[in-house]
Amino acid sequence: MKKKVALVTGGLSSEAQISYKSAKNVFTALDKNVYDVYMIDIHPTGWWYENIQEEEVAVDKADFSIVENGQKINFDVALMCIHGTPGEDGKMQGYFDLIGLPYTSCDTSTSALTFNKRFTVAVAGFGGVGVAKSLHLFIESSLTEAEILSNVSLPVFVKPNNGGSSVGISKVNTQQELAPALQKAFKEDTQVLVEEFISGREFTIGVFKSKGAITVLPITEIITENEFFDFEAKYQGKSKEVTPAQITDTMQVELTAAATKAYAILNCRGVVRIDFIYNEAQQKPCMLEVNTVPGQSDASVIPQQVRALGWSLTDFYGSIIEDTLSK
Repeated sequence: MKKKVALVTGGLSSEAQISYKSAKNVFTALDKNVYDVYMIDIHPTGWWYENIQEEEVAVDKADFSIVENGQKINFDVALMCIHGTPGEDGKMQGYFDLIGLPYTSCDTSTSALTFNKRFTVAVAGFGGVGVAKSLHLFIESSLTEAEILSNVSLPVFVKPNNGGSSVGISKVNTQQELAPALQKAFKEDTQVLVEEFISGREFTIGVFKSKGAITVLPITEIITENEFFDFEAKYQGKSKEVTPAQITDTMQVELTAAATKAYAILNCRGVVRIDFIYNEAQQKPCMLEVNTVPGQSDASVIPQQVRALGWSLTDFYGSIIEDTLSK
């Protein structure tokens, strides 16, 4: 009997547009001989399923069920494709825990932790993973620019502390650039991270767990035309992604070990993407952030890495679902 999969997409943030692209690619890849797949859109107007008549059917929030052709459908598993809130920050995970529905992403506590960039690097750094020096600011903060720069040294990155897709991020090279960068970031979040710039090559690494074993996917190097990997570089063709990365054996070992360690320390589940800067002079990887529901559009990094490993996306997503169901 085929398993019923709720492919959860949408979201309540500006990242929803990316989520729909991810879900479309995942839907296409899933084996329909094995799974009945239902696209569930978590939207500001409600939770919806579009049936074969192209009618929007409300999801019953009591048990996350839908009705189609007069039949109630309960799902066996939720396949998470939401970027941002509420699918990447632990809110949906907590709800699924309460109703007893298995889901493919990290659990509630890890999702909530890793959605907060400052908390993520603090925990990872405490566990021995290299991280940049940073300062955590709140919107009601009264710190002056001079006080901020007495704690961290220019150049710095200023970024919303919660969220992803590189929305609201700025690189600041002078004190005069700090105020507008903070204003831009605070438009996206009430918390902001000011993080020291680390010189080096940028890499992003997919990591997943299957049958109890942590697997690191082929490493991708990010080479951007812009000053850094911002929203434009990430989604509007202003960067080049090289998979697998052309790196030395030492870099391969160091980055793989750091990604594995970060995944374990943060108690991740399913597939995540971890971003690093590698300082070649010090031969040291520095973790930037963790994405617990990484992009899955055809051009996204994870599908690139899966193909580089020699897997089909059909087999990969199937393994993620089956590993979730086995628990």
